[in-house]
Amino acid sequence: MSKLRILYAATEIDPFLQTTKVAEMLRRLPASMQEMGCEIRIFVPRFGIINERKNRLHEVVRLSGINIAVGDDEKPLVIKVASIPTAKLQVYFIDNEDYFHRKSALVDKNDKFYADNDERAIFFCKGVLETVKKLGWSPNIVHCSDWMTGLIPLYLKTTYKKDPVFKDAKSVFSIYNNEFSDKFEGNILEKAKMLDIDDSMLASLKTADFSGFIKMGMEYADTVVRSDEDFSDNMNGMFTEYALHNRLSQVATDENLHSSYLALYNELAAN
Repeated sequence: MSKLRILYAATEIDPFLQTTKVAEMLRRLPASMQEMGCEIRIFVPRFGIINERKNRLHEVVRLSGINIAVGDDEKPLVIKVASIPTAKLQVYFIDNEDYFHRKSALVDKNDKFYADNDERAIFFCKGVLETVKKLGWSPNIVHCSDWMTGLIPLYLKTTYKKDPVFKDAKSVFSIYNNEFSDKFEGNILEKAKMLDIDDSMLASLKTADFSGFIKMGMEYADTVVRSDEDFSDNMNGMFTEYALHNRLSQVATDENLHSSYLALYNELAAN
């Protein structure tokens, strides 16, 4: 059997940026999967808080230069890479001057939520898939972590469904307790649209908030995994609903965590 190919997309990864549990998980899980014989690609946003010189990021010119549509706007995609010093893992960073050259991640110096964080998330989701297409690397599993990746499962089931690179890909959506109360501005449905997507498919996004992105990921992913954190009553209600539809997968939370994920990946890839 050929190597299992796993694409990871998430908001952050240690040691480049670590503000939540996502960063630690993304550092450890792909490394373990690689040790178990899997082929790995990792994508995160290149938030401006990440020091390029210190972390030795450099642009990959052959992958850069694609224009990504976010609503009526098209913005150039820049791809940068860096290696994790203590692991044989390369990380791809999705970058754009307008969206990611701020000296913070999701809030400004006054702790105010950036009004265009929805556009940044949409740009990231589309940018990941377009870059993987350009790489010509076909993943068996696309593991999306945290709210910013919530549209990738939808795009895989629609716009990219017939693309040779993604035709056999199955998606996992991991949810973390990074909930925020801020609302997004503007017509988020128009911003998120791609080929073969109509308004009805984006209905959950109408709330224009954290839960909208989470619901999108839960609706279109092949399976959903929740972290072992405490969630709000609203989130727990969503988990209960999806558990009833057998869409919520359980993975071990102890020393068997990584082997439990590998079993989940193999089960999805075989179906």
